[in-house]
Amino acid sequence: MSKLTKEHKFIDLSDYGRPLARLIANSLKETSCTPIDVTIWFIISGLIAVACILLEYYWAAGLFLLFKSILDAADGELARVRGTPSYTGRYLDSVADILLNMLIFIALWYISEVHLIYCLLAFLGIQLQGTLYNYYYVIMRNHLNGDTTSRIFENETPTALEGETQKNVTILFGVYKALYGVFDRTIYALDGDASTGKRLPNIVMTALSTFGLGFQLLIISVMLVLGYKEYIVYFFLWYSMMIFVFIGIRRLI
Repeated sequence: MSKLTKEHKFIDLSDYGRPLARLIANSLKETSCTPIDVTIWFIISGLIAVACILLEYYWAAGLFLLFKSILDAADGELARVRGTPSYTGRYLDSVADILLNMLIFIALWYISEVHLIYCLLAFLGIQLQGTLYNYYYVIMRNHLNGDTTSRIFENETPTALEGETQKNVTILFGVYKALYGVFDRTIYALDGDASTGKRLPNIVMTALSTFGLGFQLLIISVMLVLGYKEYIVYFFLWYSMMIFVFIGIRRLI
């Protein structure tokens, strides 16, 4: 089961790893490996990538960042092919993503001449980018009867699904809110009525998918390999201005 039905799919530039993720998920379907295990693998891959950045092994860093992106999709795919979605996996995935993103930008600060303040601002920028993209994408999925494990408004602790404990869901949701709450509230404040508006055209969703984590990691990987480590932070700082452009487009539509 995909996040969207076939007739409603758009070209997601951040989801380039999906075909490999499906292969991984299908190969693990009949094994004892769980989606949580795959999430742990992508955490390890992300940590290796951070270590490679610090050691200035940029090709290796790029490869592990892309592998992390593929595994990041594979855990959800495995949950879907088994028919075992969970809030535990959903929130663990998100918590791991934001912590790894923070480590990546700290590593970029360490290897470059860019001021720490700019690195932190770029980190905040990519989180807002990703939050806006996920916000619009979840609205789209909910309206079109797609995957609904992610909710439009993450304001209340969800009820555990079959196969997971309420305690784990409650704890992970609390951590999620602590880490993502400010980003969610910011986007809700900027475009809180998006869920009642018209569906965004596929071409807009494709453009917006450049805010997706997979595309962000691809940009970081390419710029590292090309020797543009000093410009990664500045790129994301400026590109964050597109948040207001996309919100403006959504309001016009």
